Amino acid sequence: MIIDKIIVTLLGIMGIAFTYWFFLMKRSKEVIVKDSIDIIVDGGYSPEVISIAKGKTTKINFLRKDPTDCLEEVVLSDFKIRKHLPLNQKITIELTPQKAGEFGYACGMNMYHGKIIVK
Repeated sequence: MIIDKIIVTLLGIMGIAFTYWFFLMKRSKEVIVKDSIDIIVDGGYSPEVISIAKGKTTKINFLRKDPTDCLEEVVLSDFKIRKHLPLNQKITIELTPQKAGEFGYACGMNMYHGKIIVK
């Protein structure tokens, strides 16, 4: 009976450690963008984190492959942009950021997120 409690305790600790790693320590790779980038929208955004230059116009092309209703819209609230993303069509958003920082974007229901880093 005591071995059962030890196994359950160890599995619980491993589950907590995995959850902590998955949600808090998992880092997305930052992709540096020169002029334009294609972001695939399929169960999230790929790449999720992009880096663009301050004061330079950058084209961000969203290509939605996921038919989920949540992903049919992308919202860049810091830039006051909201775009509908038709399935299997490339939608281009041009940004010319004037200040450095980190700016998030999300789906219309705010369930999937990405980040634009302006340097």
